[in-house]
Amino acid sequence: MTQPRTVLVVGGGAAGNAVTVLLRRAGLGVDLVEAKDDWNATAGSGITLQGNALRVLRELGVWEQVEASGFGFGSVGITAPDGTVLHAQDDLRTGGDDLPATVGMQRPRLQRILIDAVRASGATVRLGTTAEILDNDADGVTVRLGDGTEARYDLVIAADGVGSATRAAIGIADRPEPTGMAIWRIAAPRPAALTRTDLAYGGPAYIAGYCPTSETTLYAYVVEANRDRASIPPESYADEMRHLASAYGGFWPEITAHITDPAEVNYTWFDRMLVEGAWHRGRVVLIGDAAHCCPPTLAQGAALSLEDAWVLSRMLTGSDAWDDALFQAYYERRIARVRPVVEASVQIGQWQLDGVRDADVPGLMGRTMTMLRELP
Repeated sequence: MTQPRTVLVVGGGAAGNAVTVLLRRAGLGVDLVEAKDDWNATAGSGITLQGNALRVLRELGVWEQVEASGFGFGSVGITAPDGTVLHAQDDLRTGGDDLPATVGMQRPRLQRILIDAVRASGATVRLGTTAEILDNDADGVTVRLGDGTEARYDLVIAADGVGSATRAAIGIADRPEPTGMAIWRIAAPRPAALTRTDLAYGGPAYIAGYCPTSETTLYAYVVEANRDRASIPPESYADEMRHLASAYGGFWPEITAHITDPAEVNYTWFDRMLVEGAWHRGRVVLIGDAAHCCPPTLAQGAALSLEDAWVLSRMLTGSDAWDDALFQAYYERRIARVRPVVEASVQIGQWQLDGVRDADVPGLMGRTMTMLRELP
């Protein structure tokens, strides 16, 4: 009997978890290593999942759990800083008409659902473990794990995020670059009447928005020009975010009242990165944030990462030859879809930084989201 091919997945975020489940379903032997002991199970406040992300989650077999745990909605509102609704627009159903346009979720809840799916798949999981590439050739990859053991795999999938050590180890020099913006985020109770995402442009922040994440929760965010992180002590995070948020009306006073604990506030710069030319070296291939990242102005970061996992798993399980031609075809298939999203996400932010008042933001969003309705 032929031994099944073996794959090492480095990184247990959305992309790594998804590709692990899909490859295990196809009968491959998969080990997953994650550097963090807690498997990122408590990190983050909320996440916006548009239809093309939900489509992949359905392929993973977790859609019912996602639907039950999150909050689905189908429109987005544009408000003035005082909360006056200026315009409400139906969201495009990028995952097809049988899925919601958007589901908001608590990010730790999504991670728990994916963790449970990985466990159920039978993959071997090692937490608090890193992987060092020792040898990478046309036939496979030899790695040394964090516990000192060495192993040989037919393929290594680098899903270790925007700061990917694996990407650097195989000689890909691309690094994330700041776009000039930063975001403050927090989870909070959801007012009963808040049933969709609303975005306010103007005021002391470039954007003030929120997204319902369950029947009782939401996550809220304000976007400003990035500042030197060293100038903002973590103990001041709640004060900083509350100061910005307090200028907004509508649901914001209820939300702002819960911005009290600095440990619950997250501050992150917006970055952009798009690895060009190829997303592999030998038998090591990049997916997700290790290959591309962009500001969340289109809420497509997780969706693109999940799509990477779905496309790569289908290509791997549909081919006998795991070679440069296959991995280059994967890159070309994905870059045609990822590049417009990265560029549009960056452009929307740049228009705001430059103070462009007549920018066609709705048109750019509409064209990009229409493209995403097609299967990846």
